[in-house]
Amino acid sequence: MSQDKAFMTIPRVDPGYRSKEERVHDYKPVAKELAPEALREQALRCMDCGVPFCHGMGCPLQNVIPEFNHAASIGEWKKALEILLSTSPFPEFTSVICPALCEGSCVNGLNGDSVSIREIEHRIIETGFENGWVRPNVPAQHLEKAVAVIGSGPSGLAAAEMLNRQGIHVTVYEKAQYLGGLLRYGIPDFKLDKKIVERRIALMREEGIQFETEVEVGKDISPEYVLRKNDAIILACGARKPRDLNVPGRDFSGIYFALDFLTQQNRLNGAEVFSPDPLLNANNKRVVVIGGGDTGSDCIGTAIRQGAISVTQIEIMPKPPMARAQTNPWPEWPVLFKETSSHKEGCERRWCVNTLEVIGSNGKVKALRCVEVEWVRGADGRMSPVAKAGSEFILEADLVLLAMGFTGHAIPLVVEALNLSVDGRGTIIRDSSGKTSAQDVYIVGDVASGPSLVVRAIADGIRVANQCVQSLI
Repeated sequence: MSQDKAFMTIPRVDPGYRSKEERVHDYKPVAKELAPEALREQALRCMDCGVPFCHGMGCPLQNVIPEFNHAASIGEWKKALEILLSTSPFPEFTSVICPALCEGSCVNGLNGDSVSIREIEHRIIETGFENGWVRPNVPAQHLEKAVAVIGSGPSGLAAAEMLNRQGIHVTVYEKAQYLGGLLRYGIPDFKLDKKIVERRIALMREEGIQFETEVEVGKDISPEYVLRKNDAIILACGARKPRDLNVPGRDFSGIYFALDFLTQQNRLNGAEVFSPDPLLNANNKRVVVIGGGDTGSDCIGTAIRQGAISVTQIEIMPKPPMARAQTNPWPEWPVLFKETSSHKEGCERRWCVNTLEVIGSNGKVKALRCVEVEWVRGADGRMSPVAKAGSEFILEADLVLLAMGFTGHAIPLVVEALNLSVDGRGTIIRDSSGKTSAQDVYIVGDVASGPSLVVRAIADGIRVANQCVQSLI
């Protein structure tokens, strides 16, 4: 690196967020940014370590992190961009919403603070856009081969990008009005500005990729027809089937899945023409979010912006530790207590809580009957929650949002039409190349692996697209 042992003398500096008093009144991005010169200094903290775990173990895209850190540290932003784009097709997405797996395995984080890799990546790609260095990647020629990508989320966009680069004619089908899938509809604007998604889509159009919106394969057109028109299909439909709350009183109104709640607000922010559900709004309501993950956090921030009276988040799992447990050593991803910008805006959080019953009146939810649990290891070695005697309590609620994860795909008509083989849990079976049991049909991203990170979906889209091309040429 440019300054020997800078990691020992330069402290990590994080940009932080806009003030709570300001940001809760809008849906603009909450994160602040460090100036380029400050990030150059932060890049100096990269240790030039012998084994860069950030690259080899941390990043699913295998980003060449030490090299782009070095280029950034000496102000060679264009060189840094070239290095970054050699492995990552959409760094403008991952540098905003990725939890930074690379930082979790940074050698500097073993005994101190990891390098601000995600912030540096963000500055590299944004500097590239600001200077016109990010250009459409148009193939020299197209082959007489065509592939349809079903779904325009991160894995679908990544697959389309890599197919097109190798000269394959690509058409992306999306059932929604706008493109982006989870990026567009599942992630709040205050975390990911949709102009970033639109900017990338515009580039992909210039590259020659065709997009068909408001077309649901399996409903508006048949999967068989799409397959006949193309040499292959890549299913990138995500894992959109939510885990439900199977307790007495579930049928009371006022209980919604988190993604429905988040999608409606994103559609409103995008000025889409539709009839929103007036009950699916937190204004002047006591909100309870069931589920302690990122989706639950997104619901908290959205509910606060809608004007909720109060927001409570409950989670059946124990509260994560403040420091690494002995069973969670570096360079594994650190399972630690996390407080997002939404949590800091005001909510009550409770762990080891299970919901027993929904209490309602006049057909509407009024409260939840809950119980505290402790996790006990059974004879089979598995941990399971056991109710603590005398710990039941009532939690008042006018709106309950279920953010308990997803259980699988939501494309049964496509699976049936193409006669795709599934396992005992209904998961579509694929081989190591991404191929399903149907000839020339592949699956990528969450529809294959189950709910995961955007960066992993992008990496899988790249991998399977490359496998698909090899089978076509």
